[in-house]
Amino acid sequence: MNPTPTATCPVRYRLLQINDKELVLICREATAIYVTHTIAIPRVIVLPRGIVRAGFDDFTLDLSSFRLQPVSQEILVLHLASETSEVIGALQGGHDEERLEDYVVRGLIDFDDISYDDHADLLYNLAGQVVRHLRGYLKDEDEVRNVLIFHQRPIANLVHTQMQQHAWEKASSYEAVVSHGFSEVRPQAFAAPADEAMRNFEVPVDNKVDIRRMLFGGFKKCLYPTQKFDSDPERRFAVVLEKDTTVMKWFKPGKGVFQIRYTGDSDYEPDFVVETETEKLLCEPKRADQMQDPAVLAKARAAATWCRHATAHETANKGKPWRYLLIPHDAIADNMTMAGLAKRFVFAEPEDAQ
Repeated sequence: MNPTPTATCPVRYRLLQINDKELVLICREATAIYVTHTIAIPRVIVLPRGIVRAGFDDFTLDLSSFRLQPVSQEILVLHLASETSEVIGALQGGHDEERLEDYVVRGLIDFDDISYDDHADLLYNLAGQVVRHLRGYLKDEDEVRNVLIFHQRPIANLVHTQMQQHAWEKASSYEAVVSHGFSEVRPQAFAAPADEAMRNFEVPVDNKVDIRRMLFGGFKKCLYPTQKFDSDPERRFAVVLEKDTTVMKWFKPGKGVFQIRYTGDSDYEPDFVVETETEKLLCEPKRADQMQDPAVLAKARAAATWCRHATAHETANKGKPWRYLLIPHDAIADNMTMAGLAKRFVFAEPEDAQ
């Protein structure tokens, strides 16, 4: 038997209709707010493909605190006798190295990441720097040879440690995996000294060396109220973004927003993500003397691959295309526009990588 209708039933029904409409409006408003405060980033994973080559750039060693001294012949003989794995020279019935540089090179090729065949020129260049430095403060060649023999391992460790700062890896090409949906722009937290006050990003910084410790605010287009910069060119780039009328929003991504692997075990996170009225951009301000650095170019190639696949994904979903900009620091000025920078510094993915 059906329940008897009451006078309150129609009222409940009308209230339900009103609440549903209000809920729809709330959802629409919330969605609009979310869209306004985020940049849609396709879920594209870039991985190296094929052979990954590795090497080191040429560089000048920092030997400013390097003042090793020779030891007595007795100590040297005892050292060579006790550490048979390092026995070198005539003191143990062997033979001296023909070139002093050979003592350094011999210590370096024991490291797993150094191939003599691939790195011989660099190794002898660095070894030559060590030998010239020793000759600069030791009295003769015998003392230089003594230091190179007795301190071979510390010398090799010092040189190898500095080589790591100039190491690079490069994949022959990259492949991408595209999945549905978009990456989440996550909340960010910054650490700063307790006495560090928020700074206006538009005000030039006097002590540029300490800029990484500083917190900046005053943004109108950034997705976050606070940002940190790794260099003053990054701060100046933010000024360009805020002044450019075509820029809608931007932010500096934290770890995990992008999945761009440019070597076998190294991920790349671009410095800036920018959305303009017509496109989206990954932007990397970089020191002018690093523009041809192999590691920088490897990251750029991987990022350009990401942009190509992200563009295809967005095009299929009526979104905006993506491009990657590699910008030298000395090209960033307050009077620049994103259109001008994009015209000059867009990084085109090599044809053989596509």
